[in-house]
Amino acid sequence: MTELLAGPIADRHYALGATFAEFGGWHMPVSYAGTVAEHNAVREAVGIFDVSHLGKALVKGSGAADFVNSTLTNDLGKIHAGKAQYTLCCNESGGVVDDLIAYLVSDDEVFLVPNAANTAKVVAALQAVAPEGVEITDAHRDYAVFAVQGPKSPDVLAAVGLPTDMEYMAYADADLKTDDASYPVRVCRTGYTGERGYEILPRWNDAGPVFDALLTEVTNAGGQPAGLGARDTLRTEMGYALHGHELTEEITPNQARSGWAVGWDKPAFFGRDALVAEKEAGPARRLYGLKATGRGVPRAGLTVLAGPGGETVGETTSGTFSPTLKQGIALALIDTASGIKKGAEVVIDVRGRELTCEVVIPPFVESHV
Repeated sequence: MTELLAGPIADRHYALGATFAEFGGWHMPVSYAGTVAEHNAVREAVGIFDVSHLGKALVKGSGAADFVNSTLTNDLGKIHAGKAQYTLCCNESGGVVDDLIAYLVSDDEVFLVPNAANTAKVVAALQAVAPEGVEITDAHRDYAVFAVQGPKSPDVLAAVGLPTDMEYMAYADADLKTDDASYPVRVCRTGYTGERGYEILPRWNDAGPVFDALLTEVTNAGGQPAGLGARDTLRTEMGYALHGHELTEEITPNQARSGWAVGWDKPAFFGRDALVAEKEAGPARRLYGLKATGRGVPRAGLTVLAGPGGETVGETTSGTFSPTLKQGIALALIDTASGIKKGAEVVIDVRGRELTCEVVIPPFVESHV
């Protein structure tokens, strides 16, 4: 059995009373005070997540940005240095190897943040086609990542001297100063919750004191640490894709409503021909949101029926109880041929019991990014 990897501040999580689970090969904190309390803290005040398990990779060398732009789906030409961009690494059939954030540092440097379990695949895919002079380095354990999310997140960052006034998906390099030292960090105004928030990337070995400083101000602002449980309920309420659920090597951006992250006018990127053909023909299935109208909590992997006792029309990819709406919600891939659209009523088979749901287009709650 492969030993689970640990982040740089596991001792802090144990001291905070976290419960743990395996995620992407890492030993990750799931909750501290409870998922609902942590979820509500992010929606109403502020929370801090340790997501240092996320991958990090550096693409550097002459023409590095042009090279990345010829491989990943989104168009780096639409942003400038100091901005970040959500993008996808696809296979030749159009399936998604991973979704990631690309930080454009300069024409000759791009910093990538893929998912933990897929970092090696992304790095290998880029290395396989990299031109001479462009180097791709796996920097997974060079940097930690903390996500400070919620309406009071600007107050937290301001209290430790970090910038907060950048536009959405912009980043700045700064120094977090404590009484004892100064720590270089990269601060990006982004997140995975639908609330205004920031992701802070310190050096791996600086993670402890940086987390301590941030947590102190999160607590002062009425917030609390949050784990993977709340991260999942928050992102599901927003309809944000999770790789392995809404995006896989068999699920394309067209199917997952992620076509906005594809630079359709670009001449080349991994999977372009397959994705263009699918877009023109229309995908065979599309992602929808499902809101339970009865009592019950949907989960991933459940059959979606056209109605009570009806034919199978799809499958849930994620499901949870929404603390904000106080009802069950799910994301599901629905067969296009079924004719089911927004506003329709479908049924989820929950362990032999039929749960009626309304079909919606996410997000389930309003975004405040």
